[in-house]
Amino acid sequence: MASIAVAKGKYLRMSPRKSRLVVDLIRGKDAGEALTILKFSKRHKAAGLITKVLDSAIANAQVKYPNIDVDKLYVSGAQVDKAPYMKRFRPAPRGRGVSILKRYCHITIHLGEREEK
Repeated sequence: MASIAVAKGKYLRMSPRKSRLVVDLIRGKDAGEALTILKFSKRHKAAGLITKVLDSAIANAQVKYPNIDVDKLYVSGAQVDKAPYMKRFRPAPRGRGVSILKRYCHITIHLGEREEK
């Protein structure tokens, strides 16, 4: 995977399973097209977090290579990993406690540059 720029969002308050559904939509797409897909996605919270990470990756590419053409950038790789989660307890009947897992995720986006044909 030839990546020009990388951006990582760590400890984001979203379930990895839900985030992967949105990341799968943008993998392999052009950066501008990916931003449009995220803008109109039904999963607003996950799309908002992924948009921030994608914007950061685009900014990283512009800083690293000042004369790069942003229109040639594409999402060469995107992955969602699980992060440590918070454990909470809620009271349940008959004196029991039921555990609640508040899940977090790490989102990593790699950008590459399309070759001229």
